[in-house]
Amino acid sequence: MHAKPHLPEKTCVACGRPFSWRRKWASCWDEVKYCSRRCRGVRRSRA
Repeated sequence: MHAKPHLPEKTCVACGRPFSWRRKWASCWDEVKYCSRRCRGVRRSRA
């Protein structure tokens, strides 16, 4: 397998873990805050 080039990273606001850019987020990377659907759901249940 080949190594992927360096991809931008962010930190999830719910769990604090780093996550990398994904192709599905190409058009909205600036708005992405959560690493997964689960973390997005945790935010909703805590409020």
